[in-house]
Amino acid sequence: MSSHEQQAQTLVEALPYIQKFTGKTIVVKYGGNAMVSDTLRRSVMSDIVLLNLVGIRVVAVHGGGPEISAMLKMIGHETRFVDGLRYTDATTMDVVQAILCGKVNKDLVAQLIRLGGQAIGLCGMDGGLFQAVQLDEKYGLVGKITGVNPAPVENALASGYIPIVATVAQGVDGDTAYNINADTAAAKLAEALHAEKLILLTDVRGLLRDPEDEDTLIHEVRTYEVPELVAQGIVSGGMIPKMECCVEAVAGGVERVHILDGRIPHSILIELLSDRGIGTMLKREE
Repeated sequence: MSSHEQQAQTLVEALPYIQKFTGKTIVVKYGGNAMVSDTLRRSVMSDIVLLNLVGIRVVAVHGGGPEISAMLKMIGHETRFVDGLRYTDATTMDVVQAILCGKVNKDLVAQLIRLGGQAIGLCGMDGGLFQAVQLDEKYGLVGKITGVNPAPVENALASGYIPIVATVAQGVDGDTAYNINADTAAAKLAEALHAEKLILLTDVRGLLRDPEDEDTLIHEVRTYEVPELVAQGIVSGGMIPKMECCVEAVAGGVERVHILDGRIPHSILIELLSDRGIGTMLKREE
């Protein structure tokens, strides 16, 4: 088959998926390697622009751990982790807010616009998008989301913009902002938007039966199977909170949650618009 025929074939294969998802909302949680590498970032951004152009309402939720760590190092402020969460004191919180809502968020918006997309940056304080209370004093200013007001995101989508959301929330139990886990924020936002899909871009192939062997990828998981997978140790470490987020999102009405390898260029397009599923998909029991 010539490369032109192959291209045409790919587009034909994509058509039913485009028809199925056009007008639907998809939330992409973007972080990890796909954010650090310029090539991968460009691939994720161009995927988002393409989905937007075929009428899919895409919302991107991002973190920015490496950039926050780099800035803290630059100002000579030590970072410590408690149970795998960055301990957030007042100085760290200032840096988180400046880097996430400022630099990282606006850089992503600018890159999307350079690629021909129409993007707008928001953070949890904008329009009261995310409200939160302190999760636990031992983590410092890390918040637990208590409310989501999706109106600012809905309004941006209705105007044809791609909302890019930084995960800092407005404190409702004190005069402070809170640092929020990006997976959780994306899941809560997907629920509030009644999204069709939530896609978590990670640095792993998906859920593996044997973490050493990428051929043992589990393509599909029902929500009721998760406790058993945790008990067997197949879901362990950092994957546990990720899977819990996914289960909550499905319980909250999100049709499908995909854990995708952000290290694969155009993994979003391959997963959404082709017959090949390349990550782990979580769906409700039928």
